[in-house]
Amino acid sequence: MSNTRRADRCVQIAAGLALGMAHLLCHAATTNQDPSKPMTSVQPTTDTLSAKQQAIVPIAAFGAAGDIPRLGSALGLGLDAGLTVNDIKEVLVQLYAYAGFPRSLNALGELMKTVEVRKQRGIRDAEGAAPSRAVPTGDALLAAGTANQTKLSGGPVTGPLFEFAPAIDQYLKAHLFGDIFERDNLDWQSREIATISMLAALQGVDSQLQAHLRIGMNVGLTAVQLRQLTEVLASRVGPEAAGRTREALARHLATAKPK
Repeated sequence: MSNTRRADRCVQIAAGLALGMAHLLCHAATTNQDPSKPMTSVQPTTDTLSAKQQAIVPIAAFGAAGDIPRLGSALGLGLDAGLTVNDIKEVLVQLYAYAGFPRSLNALGELMKTVEVRKQRGIRDAEGAAPSRAVPTGDALLAAGTANQTKLSGGPVTGPLFEFAPAIDQYLKAHLFGDIFERDNLDWQSREIATISMLAALQGVDSQLQAHLRIGMNVGLTAVQLRQLTEVLASRVGPEAAGRTREALARHLATAKPK
């Protein structure tokens, strides 16, 4: 072997070893997590949405739109992508806070039917994890929800609207950010992907959509991932939902303070 070929071979081996070491370090960083840390904490980020995260997008959007036929197809694809039954239940229960109980109930009914049909076909879908702790009640629930809302939003949420209608402030804190976000069997990134997708499917909620794009970045979703979310909306939901989200993301990124 010539000296030139031998040198090239050494460079290739060194590059391979470096790549392997980087893979091991990345694996250690993502697998040696503190098991006591709840899933609601900010998750490690990449610049690509996982297959399961992408599968949440049409499920949440079609559920919010009340498009049950297309929801049925999205549910099957989501289960095939690795979402558990409980993952999807969490998304569709959370749906009530953004699109109302009727659409949440209808979507859950479609999930129940989908799982049964798949079972009859011999497909045993994984049930998935239940919450690891009981959701608090009373004053403790309001305190937990307030803390969750503050963490998600990046600061306390106040304003004239909540002074004008304090009941809605309490419902947001206790029911949405308490009852729902205290359930730790679905991480906050997934919950925000679901929320963004739900709002994308609805008209007249542009300010809330932009706010949740900001919250999505607060819990570790990157601008690249959020752009990918708009692409999933475009390819699997429709151009209107994608357009609303693309415009809201552009507005947010234009006004966001660099970190």
